[in-house]
Amino acid sequence: MNKDLVSIADLTREEMESLFELAMDLKGKVKQGIPHRLLDGKTLAMIFEKPSLRTRVTFETGMTQLGGHSIYLGPNDIQMGKRESVPDVARNLSRWVDGVMARTFAHKTVVDLAENATVPVINGLSDDEHPCQILADFLTILEHKGRLAGLRLAYISDGNNVCNSLLLASGIMGVNMTVGCPEGYEPCSEIYERAKELAETSGAELSIVHDKFEAAKDADVIYTDVWASMGQEAEREERLKVFAPFQVNAELLRVAKNDVIVLHCLPAHRGEEITSEVLDGPHSVVLDEAENRLHVQKAVLVKLMGS
Repeated sequence: MNKDLVSIADLTREEMESLFELAMDLKGKVKQGIPHRLLDGKTLAMIFEKPSLRTRVTFETGMTQLGGHSIYLGPNDIQMGKRESVPDVARNLSRWVDGVMARTFAHKTVVDLAENATVPVINGLSDDEHPCQILADFLTILEHKGRLAGLRLAYISDGNNVCNSLLLASGIMGVNMTVGCPEGYEPCSEIYERAKELAETSGAELSIVHDKFEAAKDADVIYTDVWASMGQEAEREERLKVFAPFQVNAELLRVAKNDVIVLHCLPAHRGEEITSEVLDGPHSVVLDEAENRLHVQKAVLVKLMGS
């Protein structure tokens, strides 16, 4: 693997498969109560510009289970770009810790951290991408479906960071992905083109449509996310109107395959992008997906920070 995980496209198909294999091995050890202190004495600095439940708890718990230690650095602790430049933060942290995880607004912040740090940098979320989430998503799909290549994935929501990383990962792994979104809310065009380039090797079919039923037809997996991400609060009321026809509900599931699984990266706004009936229903695997953040991120930590 590269020194850093900034984009899901930093990984090859083989590297992703290796991460899934390691994640499942580490998950088994947790379930069996087998110690696995693979990062004994190692320290991870965790930079947060955005609030978090899953990212903070899973990385912190993961480091503890691996025998290491984590340090939480909140928005007011270092004030990157104001109190101190991003390169200077990266250079200083590199003298003290063994790795850095950053959950930021601007994707460039993660890029600058990685370029200036001499230790591994992991993108815990940026406005452009969410690679750790997508690794957990694909591990969950693999567990429930037994394969990735050739499956039909319908992503029905905003063309946001999650959508961007899903497209890239689908292109790498050979997953046929259709984005269903309102006009004007498509994923980043540059990332979409990059994903299609990756798909030329894997054989994945990638497309964007503006009808949720067309997107979900015969889907093996339906994925949704909030309609207004952090930083888009001012657009919330407008987005609620525009996205209302794109709700994931029982009616939509009827056009998918009978054994379709439903994913959501959480937190969910029940009654908006997804109904409680679906979120809590028999097709939902969202808690498996949330749990797998822990296991797959531990695999990333071991691969990047292990001796």
